[in-house]
Amino acid sequence: SIQDKNALHLYSVNGKYLGSETLKEEVSDMCVTGEHIVMGSLQGFLSIRDLYSLSLSISPLAMRLPIHCISVTKEYSHILVGLEDGKLIIVGVGKPAEV
Repeated sequence: SIQDKNALHLYSVNGKYLGSETLKEEVSDMCVTGEHIVMGSLQGFLSIRDLYSLSLSISPLAMRLPIHCISVTKEYSHILVGLEDGKLIIVGVGKPAEV
């Protein structure tokens, strides 16, 4: 965060700069899973981005409270979201028929 601007920067394993994306929210936790980045913000949004292009894979989901932690299950079937008030939200991943 520099001068009230937040950004996500992508580097290769060798340290080569690959790109960046300006963010509207302040990231509180993130998790890299396969080819996606799952991020939670203090503004209460859950975002899923493509690991290589940093573009949003889906529209951010509003949780209405600041997100404190994020975890993804081993099978990548669910995202566990811990909120400021102590609630645990479980979000199913995939098509509705699969969830």
